[in-house]
Amino acid sequence: MGTDHTPKLVGTAWGLLVLNTLGSAGAKTVVPLPRSLIQMVTMGALAVAFTLALAVNLRLRVRPSAYLFLLTLLLVPSVISSADPESGFGALFRCARLALFVATLWLLSRWWDGGTTFVRHHIRMYFLVLGSVAAGLAISPGAALPDLYGGRLVGALWPLTPPQIGQYAAVIIGLTVLLLLGRRTDRRSAAVVVVPSLVLLALTHTRTATIGLFAGLALAIGSLVLTSAAARRFFTWTVLCAAVAAVVLGSALQAWFLRGQSQENFTSLTGRAKVWDALLAADRTTSEHLLGAGLGDKSFGGLPIDNSWLAVYHEQGMTGVVLVAAFVVVLGGVALLRPPSLSRACAIFLISYCAIASYTEAGLGDASPYLLHLAVAASLLAAPARAAPLPAPDVPRRRVPRWAQRSEVI
Repeated sequence: MGTDHTPKLVGTAWGLLVLNTLGSAGAKTVVPLPRSLIQMVTMGALAVAFTLALAVNLRLRVRPSAYLFLLTLLLVPSVISSADPESGFGALFRCARLALFVATLWLLSRWWDGGTTFVRHHIRMYFLVLGSVAAGLAISPGAALPDLYGGRLVGALWPLTPPQIGQYAAVIIGLTVLLLLGRRTDRRSAAVVVVPSLVLLALTHTRTATIGLFAGLALAIGSLVLTSAAARRFFTWTVLCAAVAAVVLGSALQAWFLRGQSQENFTSLTGRAKVWDALLAADRTTSEHLLGAGLGDKSFGGLPIDNSWLAVYHEQGMTGVVLVAAFVVVLGGVALLRPPSLSRACAIFLISYCAIASYTEAGLGDASPYLLHLAVAASLLAAPARAAPLPAPDVPRRRVPRWAQRSEVI
């Protein structure tokens, strides 16, 4: 599918986009890193990613993409609402970042051909990120499992929160399992990625990532069941193992899932519901209702919103909500219309994971890992590029003697 001809700089640019979306807020690290330094690194990564993407695509060739088109339209309410002086300079800065992020995706879309090239780039980069988390755990277990987060795993070398680590682990586990079922990788390579990622996921106690992983894999593998014997065997064994684990380890799994929370705290989704109710009850002008209050840090009243749809509504209004819903629905609809294949299964996993995580995590309206996940899904659903027609072979001309070229009239 043309993936062999993808320049190496494309993978480098993709890795820099991943670095840009890691964020600058999180747990305290072993070596204190100033937030200004972290922001400089992440923003510098985005600038370098755009430069590399432009360098390998100087002719500005792009692939048609409904996802990127709708994402570009999302810039309109973002810029209009962020231009309000009350939104502050930070809102305009975030708009510029989102614009550069989308422009880089457009430049890289030239190599979106329905293959698994970007899936492999995605797995490699997030595996490196998880490697830094594992290294931090080995160097300083106390810093990696702090009491501030209830003993949940955090990034001790780079400030990463438990939900971030859980998200990265769940995504690469799901994609690696699907590559294994599609015979695009071997069992040893898959085990190197899946086993340590499962351990890190368990240490984060992240319910959203765990539910998204299993639900996304169920939908993705279900799309392969009719055409893949390996998928049928894996699905059957997974159901049997899950049933046995539910019976034998039921109490332990329940304790892990509750994380020691009270019933009231669990019902309110760790306090998220109170923030959501306050956000929906707040008075808004017609402009704020339609276009939002400008891009911010995804918080309301000093507390994180932790819901993509409410965060988009708060920052980009109902216009943003409609556009975000449109590109999620379009990607899902295209995936359902594609014939069964490994690329389709990976896309279904990524789309379903992002849809599930959007309920308790923000990020669908701004430059974030979730937009990168959906970009990988869009690359998997893109039609293969048409091969250039081969030039016709030159037919040697027969040499005609001079005496034959003369025409004599008898």
